[in-house]
Amino acid sequence: MFDAIIHTSLRQRLIVLGVSLLLVIYGAITLRQMPVDVFPDLNKPTVTLMTEAGGMAPEEVEQLVTFPVESSMNGMPGVTRVRSVSGIGLSIVYVEFEWGSDIYRNRQQISERLNLVREQMPEGIGPQLGPISSIMGEILLIALPADPAMVSPMAVREYADWVMRPRLLTIPGIAQVIPIGGEVRQYRVELKPTQLQALGIEREKLEAALKDFGANTSGGFLEAQGREYLIRHIGRSSRIEDLRNLVVAVKNGQPILLRQLAEVKLAPAIKRGDAGYNGKPAVILSVQKQPAADSVALTREVERAMTDLSKSLPQGVEAPRFLFKQADFIEHSVTNVEEALRDGAILVAVILFLFLLNVRTTLISLTAIPLSLLVTALVFRYFDLSINTMTLGGLAIAIGELVDDAVVGVENVLRRLKLNRDLAEPRPVAEVIARATLEVRSAIVYATFIIVLVFVPLFVLPGIEGRLFTPLGVAYI
Repeated sequence: MFDAIIHTSLRQRLIVLGVSLLLVIYGAITLRQMPVDVFPDLNKPTVTLMTEAGGMAPEEVEQLVTFPVESSMNGMPGVTRVRSVSGIGLSIVYVEFEWGSDIYRNRQQISERLNLVREQMPEGIGPQLGPISSIMGEILLIALPADPAMVSPMAVREYADWVMRPRLLTIPGIAQVIPIGGEVRQYRVELKPTQLQALGIEREKLEAALKDFGANTSGGFLEAQGREYLIRHIGRSSRIEDLRNLVVAVKNGQPILLRQLAEVKLAPAIKRGDAGYNGKPAVILSVQKQPAADSVALTREVERAMTDLSKSLPQGVEAPRFLFKQADFIEHSVTNVEEALRDGAILVAVILFLFLLNVRTTLISLTAIPLSLLVTALVFRYFDLSINTMTLGGLAIAIGELVDDAVVGVENVLRRLKLNRDLAEPRPVAEVIARATLEVRSAIVYATFIIVLVFVPLFVLPGIEGRLFTPLGVAYI
């Protein structure tokens, strides 16, 4: 096989050079388009179920919410582990599936199970599917500072909720945007117990009236003159005056309005936390990415979106500030490995020249480095790998082996060419090159194969260890 490859390559030298050049160009283009991350894809298919149970203690949340959800998830096809966290008014259940399973099919199965679980939940409480998020989670923290003298924390939070968050969610690759801090606007109804008692209004009746407020209802259809008319009661409203004038009950033919029984006003929701920036109130947005999304490219898209939004900020709101960028850590880590790769190539070139004392031989040997690295980019694309510390580490390890094999072959060819020139009847150059290459090719291939065997166990590592180290083996081989 080696004999045929070598002789064909020597006969079709121009074709080999042309194909190599095309591979280098295509590899360079592919390399520029590849995603960059700090680690390989370590996302095990996991579905997150979140249930809000306001007012419940952790013990009640565990018994009434978490336990029924966990029980329904156990035994589902492909499920490997179910974990949960129960806190004050919040239940989070993590359902992990087998590696390689389809996350969208897993979510569909869980949605079907949740329809049965909701019947066991307390009234008004139901689990919700969390977004498809990456194990790397949070890629950005964006602060939105504001001057309290010019704009209220409530207005800043509304801008973050209704302008910034929807804008960021339109960027492909963003899984979730969570605003933190500020004040969440809500209607606050503060009851007047003396008025309730004096008018004989039960609290349950008032709660029922509030529950039905702001909802449109249907009254069926009316047929008249050959036409059908839809009857609706338009009750949806965003005016606080409509809420204050809500009819709670009727006594002696007189309507009793909500404003007679309670004080109704706009007020911030009770805080469970807060956020600030440089000693000033601020709203901070936590941006999470989807699995397999390019963190660096995604950060650039978010930066462009923030630049556009900065042109139309409300008065008193300062330009968004980036408190944390995972992309900076990724670029720093990848740059360190790239520098090691570059320094290694330079040292190899210097050492080759010092030992061979031949510029031509050194340059020929060094061509193996860019050619192999750029062709490896095509392999990465085929296996859906990213540029990360593990793949770059594998390439760094392989540089020495690449140049070593090239040096052995090139040095033997040059030696045979020198000996051939001293003969009385020199043989054809192509024949000498072919024979010199075949002399060492088997030894080079078998020696390289033995080293490759060292990396084979990486491909059988189970779980997250295999996902982490397998790209290193692929990059080296």
